[in-house]
Amino acid sequence: MGQEPASKQIMVADDDPTIRALLRSFLENEGFTIFEARTGREVLKSIDEENKPDLLLMDIRMPELSGMEVLQRLKDQRLEVPTLLMTAFGSSSLAIKAIQLGAYDYIAKPFDLEDVLLTINRYFEYQELSTEVKALRNQLDARDPSERIVGRSANMLEVYKTIGRVARSEATVLITGETGTGKELVAETIHANSNYRTGPLIKVACAALPETLLESELFGHEKGSFTGALVQRKGRFELAHKGTIFLDEIGEMTLGTQKKLLRVLQEKEFERVGGTVSVKVDTRVVTATNKNLADEVAAGRFREDLFYRLNVIHLHLPPLRDRKDDIQLLTEHFLHKHRFGPDSPPAKITEEAMQVLQRHDWPGNVRELENAIERAVVLAQGDVITSRHLVLSPVTERRFVNIEEKVHQQVPLKEVLSEVERQLIMEALNQAQGNRSQAAKLLGIYRRLLYAKMREYGIPT
Repeated sequence: MGQEPASKQIMVADDDPTIRALLRSFLENEGFTIFEARTGREVLKSIDEENKPDLLLMDIRMPELSGMEVLQRLKDQRLEVPTLLMTAFGSSSLAIKAIQLGAYDYIAKPFDLEDVLLTINRYFEYQELSTEVKALRNQLDARDPSERIVGRSANMLEVYKTIGRVARSEATVLITGETGTGKELVAETIHANSNYRTGPLIKVACAALPETLLESELFGHEKGSFTGALVQRKGRFELAHKGTIFLDEIGEMTLGTQKKLLRVLQEKEFERVGGTVSVKVDTRVVTATNKNLADEVAAGRFREDLFYRLNVIHLHLPPLRDRKDDIQLLTEHFLHKHRFGPDSPPAKITEEAMQVLQRHDWPGNVRELENAIERAVVLAQGDVITSRHLVLSPVTERRFVNIEEKVHQQVPLKEVLSEVERQLIMEALNQAQGNRSQAAKLLGIYRRLLYAKMREYGIPT
């Protein structure tokens, strides 16, 4: 039989014996091992390089040495001890100072035991995320782009599984998803894990070129085929022979070019603009769009036969608002990626600022989050990021369940009700500005039930 994992060790430091006893009883009941200290000096005597708790839960106001002084001395001794401070005098300036000295966060007194547990569990989750981020950072220069896809939410795990299943096939792949969800990175990952990985990956932004130029870009042209065609030029399909061609924003392609693309997919050959000789190619085709191509077909803007040719394998990337449990991992990743200076350590972020990120709707998805973090690092000069450093785009519309569409798609009633319930919880949290107790009151439920529902729907607690 395998060994049970050791319980996390927490040192509770407070000069009030009642608070120590209360926290000991509650946290031991939650599976933690608890040690106590009455003063700041007792904390320092108990901690050295060989004996450090997994977490120090410490009051700021203690006899002999304050909690902030203990933090300073631990920092001077280069002892990294994760710390949660308890104080009756919470303020943003205190939070910044505490985090600069190495604290993870602070808890305001009088506290609710459930909120203390929530903050402690959030810290240990943060530690796990930090470990993952370090591994990701070490892999950033790896050849495989999949090492740069960040996320461990349930719907992202489905994306990884789909990539793994389809990468080695020769089937055409259609990647859908809103702008900023990472469609190009997924295309790179499919190519890097495919049988065409030794060949080139050729990318074409279909929306960036007018129809006349796009046709020449895709299929090339013969010398003299049009004004300015001074030499023969190979097109992107020809350059992608024995490799992959990625057609981004395929929904912007005109019907005329769509017809020529269909022939390439069916016959594996084409003629250059102004030419009569067929050019044969062996190319893996991956496409992407932020449009609903089925709707485009119905509107007469996209060829139905081409849609079925492209939609052999459909891979949908979820918007960031549907994978909010990935926001903290992504944030840590971007804090390491965007440092204030080449030799600067990663900036830190307060729990208050992280909650702002969790509540935002992210219409620009992962790309918007990365831009927000990069900007915040600059505004905070690489130090501690608070909510005042976050410049987020205004959300101009709320996204609610489209009942008519759900019925038309024959979505089971249970799934629709779950989606409605999730949106109600998100809206309550938004109106309560992240306050769980207030959100529970708005919904008319107990806070414990709210936490259970948040975990059920993947909403960060």
